[in-house]
Amino acid sequence: MNPQLHELKSRLIEINDLNSAAALLRWDQTTYMPAGGAEARGRQLATLGSLAHAKFTDPAIGRLLDRLERETAALAYDSDDAALLRVTRREYDRAVRLPVAFVSELNQHTAAAYQVWTTARPANDFARVRPNLEKTLDLSRRMAGFFPGYESIADPLIDFSDYGMKTATVRAVFSELRARLVPLVRAIAEKPAADDRCLRHDVPEAQQLAFGLDVIRRFGFDFERGRQDKTHHPFMTKFSLGDVRITTRVRPHDITDSLFSTLHESGHAMYELGIRRDYEGTPLAEGTSSGVHESQSRLWENVVGRSLGFWQFFYPRLQAAFPQQLGGTGIDTFYRAVNRVARTLIRTDADEVTYNLHVMLRFDLELDLLEGRLAVKDLPRAWGERFERDFGLAVPDDRDGVLQDVHWFAGLIGGAFQGYTLGNVLSAQFFDAARRAVPGIPADITRGEFGALHGWLGENVYQHGSKFTAAELVERATGAPMSIEPYMAYLWSKYQPLYGLEANPAAAAGAPRR
Repeated sequence: MNPQLHELKSRLIEINDLNSAAALLRWDQTTYMPAGGAEARGRQLATLGSLAHAKFTDPAIGRLLDRLERETAALAYDSDDAALLRVTRREYDRAVRLPVAFVSELNQHTAAAYQVWTTARPANDFARVRPNLEKTLDLSRRMAGFFPGYESIADPLIDFSDYGMKTATVRAVFSELRARLVPLVRAIAEKPAADDRCLRHDVPEAQQLAFGLDVIRRFGFDFERGRQDKTHHPFMTKFSLGDVRITTRVRPHDITDSLFSTLHESGHAMYELGIRRDYEGTPLAEGTSSGVHESQSRLWENVVGRSLGFWQFFYPRLQAAFPQQLGGTGIDTFYRAVNRVARTLIRTDADEVTYNLHVMLRFDLELDLLEGRLAVKDLPRAWGERFERDFGLAVPDDRDGVLQDVHWFAGLIGGAFQGYTLGNVLSAQFFDAARRAVPGIPADITRGEFGALHGWLGENVYQHGSKFTAAELVERATGAPMSIEPYMAYLWSKYQPLYGLEANPAAAAGAPRR
């Protein structure tokens, strides 16, 4: 190996080790840490974050990149070394703009803000989190300010999560999607709602968790390199390519909430577990964007996990596991229940058809906050007004309103939520490409066999990590740029028979098409 390349990789691995140690502390904070550890945990995270940032922004790394870029200028774009230099340069140029003191302040603040949120949300106490949220907004604006020249203040924040995306790009996708979704939501709302009472049973926690773990084992989740624990707001985290962890929550009166959370997080984890092992410790050993990452969680949770074929295999097993609760419920009733479309307060409980409207609401409120049109003190009111306008529901309290998502209370304001909708769109596009390449995948799912789908995703998505940008990866894997068409076709083919729709209102919406 080129000595300079070896030195660069050694430095990157050391930095990754510090970041992984910080990730382990965050995982502990959200799973097992006693509340009394919050103050020290914030300090510990700030220390590790500052050390990692200082090491990464060391001018020696810049000099290594300069020299290696000159020496390897003739490398093919697809080569691993060229990709490592390209991605590291992008992250280095971004990192050197951020002062170490700012990184330390941000890490310490978000750790403290998260701990406050864990008690404020159950107590329905927005006033308790308001000072922290005001500081988060200030930090988010300051973060964007380190990257001048943007069209929208949210552009740099979006770029952190979905490289190459801008506010205007996201708004264009959202506008097109909204024009197609709203008529579909209205058409379904005119039909009788599916009866989901079969899901509202008392189910022991241990049995719920065991069933979900059995499903993801069949998906291909590697328990030699992963585990699951409980938390307030489910997430996936990675400490190495040999240690990828997921979390879930359990509601004793909902037979599927923990299950779908487990399927969702396993999709994130299988992406990370599928990255090439020789990328370990480098910037290539990450998912390429928030949108692509969410495409994997939504693909396994919804496109697979809420499909009729999936339940044709798993429903008899679910009935056997919970005979008292489901013994008298047929599969058609259950399938309609897990695909019930209804306007609801909670984003993570939302069905596939209305889910993106939740994301668009948050994205717009973030822009209003960042651009100064909305003050934090007025956020609950603005949330309630927008929610009633979009969903026709009055928000009864802040717990199920502005406090429901962890994102603003454990990170920045801006740059996170658009990935969920981009992921929904891409989940259908990736699945459509996999099915075209391997036509037997739907039949496999009805037999509880997922190797072909997992294998296609591993070959075309997972293994590459962040070697390619999201736009490059989508084009390579599917043969086309990102498009909402496979997603809208998926929704129509699924919900038309479920709700007896006659004409496709989304197709007649008159929105421009890609």
